[in-house]
Order: sequence, then structure tokens, then C-alpha cells
Amino acid sequence: IVQWIWGGFAVDNATLTRFFTFHFLFPFIVTAMVMVHFLFLHQTGSNNPLGTNSNMDKIPFHPYFSLKDLLGFIIMATSLIILSLVNPYLLGDPD
Repeated sequence: IVQWIWGGFAVDNATLTRFFTFHFLFPFIVTAMVMVHFLFLHQTGSNNPLGTNSNMDKIPFHPYFSLKDLLGFIIMATSLIILSLVNPYLLGDPD
């Protein structure tokens, strides 16, 4: 299994490439899973095995909040892109 996942026990270019690929992709995968979870939770509510009325406990997912969150994400992403395009080494290690 070490051979299949990491390419062997030695740390060489293929091993580092796989590690950095997994390290880069996992936060996006987790974020996508959280967004899908929120989407389905707000649409259907939680599990209701007793059959009681759970509509009063649902949190409404109002479009204002979606728009506000989208605008905040766009502002943060734009500022990070501008920062990395104007001065890419600003947040780097000084050594």
C-alpha cells in the first residue's frame, strides 16, 4: 500500500508530488462536503424518526444570507488574488 500511495519508502519527487497534491486537494474536498451538507440540511431538515412536526425547528436559508456569504467570499478571494499577484512574496518566510 505504501508503494501504491506514496511510490515507495524513499522520499523523492513522485512522493512529494503526491503528498502536496493530497495536501492541496483535501481542504477543497472537505469544504465541498460541508457545503453539500448545509444545502441538504437546510432543504430537508434533520432526521425525524418520531414523525413529529419539525417544520418549526428548521432554520430558513434566506437568499439574503446566501448573497451576503457569497459577497464576503468574493471580497476575500479577490483581495487574496490581488495580494498574490501584486506582491507574491509578501506573506512568505523572510529566509
